[in-house]
Amino acid sequence: MLTVKSVIAAQEIIKTWHLAHESIAFVPTMGNLHEGHLQLVKVAKTTAARVVVSIFVNPTQFGAGEDFENYPRTEQQDQEKLAEMDVDLVFLPSASEIYSSNAQTIVSVTGISEQYCGASRPGHFNGVATVVCKLFNIIQPTIALFGLKDFQQFFIIQRLVSDLNMPIQLIGVDTVRESSGLALSSRNAYLSAEEKNSAPLLYQALKTAQAAIFANSASYTDIEQHTLRFLQEAGFNPDYFAICRSHDLQRATQDDSELVLLIAARLGKTRLIDNLRFTKPTKLS
Repeated sequence: MLTVKSVIAAQEIIKTWHLAHESIAFVPTMGNLHEGHLQLVKVAKTTAARVVVSIFVNPTQFGAGEDFENYPRTEQQDQEKLAEMDVDLVFLPSASEIYSSNAQTIVSVTGISEQYCGASRPGHFNGVATVVCKLFNIIQPTIALFGLKDFQQFFIIQRLVSDLNMPIQLIGVDTVRESSGLALSSRNAYLSAEEKNSAPLLYQALKTAQAAIFANSASYTDIEQHTLRFLQEAGFNPDYFAICRSHDLQRATQDDSELVLLIAARLGKTRLIDNLRFTKPTKLS
């Protein structure tokens, strides 16, 4: 496994692979790798001749007062895990390597970036879109893989690739969960033991809302309000819960069948997100 820290070094290696007509699968991460990240790598290895993983805690997607300085960094352990998986290249740049001191370009996917997580984290998705665009330009992958835990992020990256005519196939990989149902996340390390016991209630709230939708027992507005009350009573500070159409993330009506439930809430100091995608059964005539 090769590890490089400079853009030029990464590009020189990748150029030889392109000249040899080898396909490249790319997994961008912020490190502190868990089984969710490793599942992305496993899938990547089945899709391309070469696998590249980046580890970069991107400062531009963190807002004021967020956890950029304290975000868990475990670069040595991460590299050991990736070496065991026989990854071809780890790209481990510094912030100054990715962003020049006089950088003025921001990539923005307007509209959906201002909703849901974007509403409570202004500028967050501009930071995501900009760094993903830069990493795609550096790595020039054939395929890029992202976890679907952040479904809004995946949707935005899909729009970015489509709008900019990037010749990249995107693959979304299903969320990896603990046996309790809690979605794996690097930020789970922030949870206290008591909070870790309560955290799976976020996924339980999604499953309960799904059951109510299947039962057609209440309006979507009532289901959303009930879910938010449930989270508050369970000790969460809810950010949002929305019943959306999965193809465009607009608010669903009860005539829509392809749905995604989007949820975000704080538990103590930790912000947790999750989602649940499904097809609503058609009504029997």
